[in-house]
Amino acid sequence: MDLENQKRVKELAEKYGPENIVVILGAAEGEAAGLAAETVTAGDPTFAGPLTGVQLGLSVYHVCEDAIKSEIPEDVYEEQISMMEMVLDVDDIVNEMTAIRDEHSKY
Repeated sequence: MDLENQKRVKELAEKYGPENIVVILGAAEGEAAGLAAETVTAGDPTFAGPLTGVQLGLSVYHVCEDAIKSEIPEDVYEEQISMMEMVLDVDDIVNEMTAIRDEHSKY
C-alpha cells in the first residue's frame, strides 16, 4: 500500500473511528493483499509509511471474498470484477485475508 493511501486510511480512521471503516482491497495476489491488509490492521510492516507502528485493527476484505461479493449487484460484479476473478488464485487470497483478520482485526 503506497504512502498516500496509508495517509488517507489513517486520516479516515481518525475522523470516523476505526470501528466505522472497512477497507476493500483488489490486489491480484494473496501476498500483496496480505501485505496491504497487515498494513491497515497491525501497522506498516515495511516501516516506511504513516501507518508504521499504528495498529488500527481495521476490518479488511478482498473484493473477491464472498462477504463483499454478495454486497455488490450481480451485474456490476460481472461487468467490473468477474474477469479478474477468473485469473486470480481466489482461495490463496481468501486464506491470506482470513489469517490477517483473525490475527489483527479488532472490528
